[in-house]
Amino acid sequence: MTDTAVDEKPPTARQRRAASMAESAGGRTRWLLLKILLLAIVDAVAVYAVFVLFGAEEWLVLAGVVAVTILVNWIYFSRKQIAPKYLIPGVLLLIVFQVFTLVYTGYIGFTNYGTGHNGSKEQAVSSLMSSALERVPDSPTYGVTVVERFNELGLLVTDPTDGDVSVGTATEPLSPADGAEMDGDKAVALDGWTTLQFADVLARSDEITELAVPFSDDPNDGAIRTPDGQNGYLYVSTLEYDEQAGTMTDTNTGVVYTDIGTGAFTSEDGEELLPGWQIVVGFDNFVRALTDTSIRGPLLAVTVWTFVFAIVSVVTTFALGLLLAVAFQSKRMRGRNIYRILLILPYAFPAFLSALIWRGMMNESFGFINQVLLGGAEVPWLTDPFVAKISVLLVNLWLGFPYMFLICMGALQAIPDELTEAAKVDGANAWQTFRRIKFPLLLVTVTPILIASFAFNFNNFNLIYMLTNGGPRFSDVSIPVGHTDILISMVYKVAFTGQNRDYGLASAFTILIFIVVAVIAIVSFRRTKALEELN
Repeated sequence: MTDTAVDEKPPTARQRRAASMAESAGGRTRWLLLKILLLAIVDAVAVYAVFVLFGAEEWLVLAGVVAVTILVNWIYFSRKQIAPKYLIPGVLLLIVFQVFTLVYTGYIGFTNYGTGHNGSKEQAVSSLMSSALERVPDSPTYGVTVVERFNELGLLVTDPTDGDVSVGTATEPLSPADGAEMDGDKAVALDGWTTLQFADVLARSDEITELAVPFSDDPNDGAIRTPDGQNGYLYVSTLEYDEQAGTMTDTNTGVVYTDIGTGAFTSEDGEELLPGWQIVVGFDNFVRALTDTSIRGPLLAVTVWTFVFAIVSVVTTFALGLLLAVAFQSKRMRGRNIYRILLILPYAFPAFLSALIWRGMMNESFGFINQVLLGGAEVPWLTDPFVAKISVLLVNLWLGFPYMFLICMGALQAIPDELTEAAKVDGANAWQTFRRIKFPLLLVTVTPILIASFAFNFNNFNLIYMLTNGGPRFSDVSIPVGHTDILISMVYKVAFTGQNRDYGLASAFTILIFIVVAVIAIVSFRRTKALEELN
């Protein structure tokens, strides 16, 4: 034994405690620094959001952002709020991505939000006035320099009469521009703005010639426009707006359009000036969905088909999956694992990709099924209304049975063998054992899954959109829906396709769908409580 080994002594209890405290303090310091860094990122995002919301005058949302930011900082800097530290991230994500979405969709369902009614009344007035601008014949020539700030074009305007310089954009009227850099009698630059070079002006000529900068806060004073990016002229609208009376008058025809509370200026003969503005219309969208003959007809047909599609899809996929699960449960079958892998392949591929492949295979003219399997037949798999529905059900069966096969196979394997053996002792045959013992016990496990499958197929947008796009289309309706559309695809088309996009009506449909699915789910779950007694 060396002298060094003799001199080394094991650490005392006090030294071990000191080392442990030092290590713990170091760990706490690292976690504190990480917490401060993450909170700094959250606060930075919140500060940016506050500036944006302040500029947009969204006071309610701004107050919510500030309150949430203060709450988050207080929770994570507090030593007592242990549970909220774990709950707050999930709660915030739930509010942002689900609660807010549901509430906002519900709100839109009670408005006229859609094509021609997207913004506020002030925006509608500005758009109408701008669309009817005509150049004043004796307008002076203003010196103009095209400038840009925050990706928004503006005009730096020099008055030829007194040399005053002002700046404005399409959304901000001209205001004095002090300290502008002059080139002779013309302003060419201003702090905070980027002056576009000649090449940039040429490249964006279409955008610049469409730019109209309001001359003042009064829309009747007209706007400055430039045809070449160098000289500007005064344009005055042929529409005259009276804010006090709430009217818009066409000075060429003398027709007066009045705000009658429908979200648009309307003449006495019912003609509307569009764009209008967004207003709350109460239950009008729901009433229109249920009473308008051009909507009620396809709505009833689509609703019936949606229920048929969802019910038949659940029944067929469950029946086929259960049949295969029972077959592959037999120990006498060889190579069961290989067959199982092959059977779940449709479930392994993305559903939208499989639907596109089936769409190509079912093409009437050159699809694989008609040309190869049927020897050149012309079966209208996707173009005939009835055959297209059968095609949708067949493809959904191919996509859905592997999932049911896996569920049923697991549920059957979970049933104790003792029950089967006891049934055999009592003289029950295979069918009686399955019908009176295995199937009821199986339903205890799979019934909630069947309800979830019904809700999924009730809103199976991907299959319908990728396979048939809802076609073939109804020929006598005003909305772009077809024979294989389900409610959710109909909602999509009402909201996002066609010339007129009615987000309010689409949101009303969404609320109705939610109510239907919720009622069915509640009733089904209450009925399934009786099955729990079997367990």
